[in-house]
Amino acid sequence: MSTVVQITPYYPPHLGGLERVVESLAAGLAERHDVRVLTTGIGAEGAARLSREGAVRVVRHRSVELAHTPVAPGMVRSLLRAPRGAVLHLHSAHALLPELVALLARLRGQRFVLHFHLDVDASGRLGWLLPAYKRQVFGRALRAAAGVLVLTEAQRDFVTGTYGVAREKVFVVPNGVGARYFMPVRETGQGPLDLLYVGRLSSQKRVDRLLDAMALVRRPVRLRIVGDGEDGAALRARAERLGLDNVVFDGPRLGDELIEAYARADAFVLPSDKEGMPLVALEAMAASLPVIATRVPGSTELLDGVGLLAAPEPDALAAAIDSVAADPRLRRRLGEQSAASAREHTWDAVVRQVEGVYRTVFA
Repeated sequence: MSTVVQITPYYPPHLGGLERVVESLAAGLAERHDVRVLTTGIGAEGAARLSREGAVRVVRHRSVELAHTPVAPGMVRSLLRAPRGAVLHLHSAHALLPELVALLARLRGQRFVLHFHLDVDASGRLGWLLPAYKRQVFGRALRAAAGVLVLTEAQRDFVTGTYGVAREKVFVVPNGVGARYFMPVRETGQGPLDLLYVGRLSSQKRVDRLLDAMALVRRPVRLRIVGDGEDGAALRARAERLGLDNVVFDGPRLGDELIEAYARADAFVLPSDKEGMPLVALEAMAASLPVIATRVPGSTELLDGVGLLAAPEPDALAAAIDSVAADPRLRRRLGEQSAASAREHTWDAVVRQVEGVYRTVFA
């Protein structure tokens, strides 16, 4: 048994796909390894600083968030205390933590792997600094990793072409979906289409685009929005301005409540500008839901030939929603395609792929 240290800026109960990916990986790896998670306490108010969640030990450090970046000084001490022979597995979608891990690993003569979840776009007042940070700072941390895990072949091409990472160091490992999300293909019923969105209420997810599309939909459709985020108040106000009395903001849901949300839906929608490999889409596929998504990076690689892809514009998204609402046979076919594709993405298979990367990188 080896020690595996999962290093992540956020961790459940903080909401987000990355967080739940780390949680699932940690739980799966803990069946055969000593797994520790080093993270921050952001979004986990009330959770213990030190805890054991199943077989996984979790350390949550006090932190502040500046320009969407968690700053946790205590992380340095925890990394210095990690066994020198440990597998360091860094999950990257934010600044600062990759550079910290790369620096400490170099000082200690350790190898680490970097799990590249998404190339984020600039946002907020300091967003103008992001392109320079990527070129001058993050790229070096990425190249310093002994191995880089990406979600798709398109991401492999991106990190090799944009950041100059050697291709032989890049491993494609998709996201997975838990066994309890799998449901049989359901019969299509009468009445309005119950459409579900699950995810953060943030700029990248473009829930504003979805609301604009709902104002253009002609068929009877009810939209349930599950999630929370910094844009929540603005999005609720937008829905009210548009007169969308068929839209319900249902707040965050985890565990059994989230599974129930998938079970009650007729179809799933994802209006993002970009994705890595959307975990919520995989969960909806496992639940045998028809998936409607924008034709953007990340979603396209997962859903082409599986779901219904639309141009990232409100009118195109509205037309796709109308077509699913109007055609029970289309809903059935898309649900069957979702179910068949989801069976290729179990967490057990993903965990074994990750262990294979560890054997290659840390041999």
